[in-house]
Amino acid sequence: MRGIALFGKIRFLDTTLRDGEQTPGVSLILEEKVDIARALDDIGVDVIEAGSAATSEGERQSIRAISASGLDAEICSFARAVIRDVDNALDCNVDSVHLVVSVSDLHIERKLRSDRTSVIRKAVEVTEYAKEHGLIVELSGEDASRADLDFLVSLYEAGIRAGAERLCFCDTVGVLRPEITSDIFSRLSQLGVPVSIHCHNDFGMATANTIAALRSGAAQAHVTVNGIGERSGNTSLEEVVMTLESLYKVSTGIKCQQLYQLSRLVSRLTGIPLAPNKAIVGENAFTHEAGIHVHGLLADTATYEPMPPEIVGRKRRIVLGKHAGRASVELALKDFGFAVTEDQLAQIVTRVKDLGDKGKRVSDADLQAIAEIVLSIQKEPRVRLNELTVVAGNTVTPTASVKLQLDGLEKLEAGTGVGPVDAAINAIRRAISGVADVRLEEYHVDAITGGTNALVEVWVTMALADRKITARAAGADIIMASVEAVLEGINRLMQLDDKAENARNRLHASKN
Repeated sequence: MRGIALFGKIRFLDTTLRDGEQTPGVSLILEEKVDIARALDDIGVDVIEAGSAATSEGERQSIRAISASGLDAEICSFARAVIRDVDNALDCNVDSVHLVVSVSDLHIERKLRSDRTSVIRKAVEVTEYAKEHGLIVELSGEDASRADLDFLVSLYEAGIRAGAERLCFCDTVGVLRPEITSDIFSRLSQLGVPVSIHCHNDFGMATANTIAALRSGAAQAHVTVNGIGERSGNTSLEEVVMTLESLYKVSTGIKCQQLYQLSRLVSRLTGIPLAPNKAIVGENAFTHEAGIHVHGLLADTATYEPMPPEIVGRKRRIVLGKHAGRASVELALKDFGFAVTEDQLAQIVTRVKDLGDKGKRVSDADLQAIAEIVLSIQKEPRVRLNELTVVAGNTVTPTASVKLQLDGLEKLEAGTGVGPVDAAINAIRRAISGVADVRLEEYHVDAITGGTNALVEVWVTMALADRKITARAAGADIIMASVEAVLEGINRLMQLDDKAENARNRLHASKN
């Protein structure tokens, strides 16, 4: 790849904490920003754009905390071509500024009420000021994809003379196309300093344009975790990394096995859920239902997977529904520790397909329950709900108390949360915490009928250690349906944990 030949390894500037936080509805507190910055540093990102120091005192406190965290990554602040913005960045002890200047005539004339000459003069003035005060400068052309390329080059050349070490081309409204991107970066890569590509995803081409730029001479990609950002988001870190690693066989220096863990962290702290079909990190990325696919996977996983899930810290999942075949069901049963005959397998497959034909998604707990019925296994749940009381309102903190039977012993516990469902689930988790550290990883509600008395179906994904399981429940009371789904998931996980423990004990006994 030409970019590597010109400037060494491809670098990554992650702007999750600046452009990503501009996602509507996202506002991270200091501790959350530091946690994300540490995770980005650990995974191998080269530059962390920690925020915009001009935004607020709270933002500056967060950037200072990240700068003081002893990270290996270069810490950067966004700055406009304004001396005050650079002063704010200096006050945060950052290493560099991402100095952004409007370069399209649309922005210059309508937004800035200025002209091209004044824009270049201001860019040079602020670049020189930042350099005089010891900052690395990455001079960035905002709305560059709608700018006159000759003017953009003249601004970049002026910036280089003023001391800018890096340049950046911003596709601010996502209108680039890969073939145009390649032409542009073939020219910009001749300017003598590294050039970055910063894309937005308005037409779904951010990753494609970023790869095209890197193949044509760009030395650094601006990215966000999960592709979050304004409007349709930014270029996705995980998509670019895995495209380079898997399709172009380029070593990025990113610890790929930590991508999913980082994705989950950012999703949890920002409150932005991932689309199930999101590439690389979406829940369905390595999930299979169709019987013909699972049959192929059993022969060779490469038949229906572009890469092993373990590469990005994932695990393969087989889900069941009307498209499931015998291979899918048999594989899932083995995973849950069930040994079945051909006749029993046929019965279980029929019941699974019947559920699917009725429009039902089949959870892991459903499959276990079906298998237990067919195998005539009586399983007593280890956790039973005796009582649940929830208090909520506009002037009180949602609080729940639960009375459980846990392995025959009565447990009474209380919990608070952001809402009544959260409070009830927290109370249950506290009640069983001494026995099992169960986590709620996914929670989803669908209305089955309309009206205020609507029936709802609650889906949860529960986890215990490295084992995950899905469970569901339905009812008119969303709190009770949620509690029932969670308890079903907990009981199924604890049963599987018991099986694993028994297997370990048998193996230990045989060795002795």
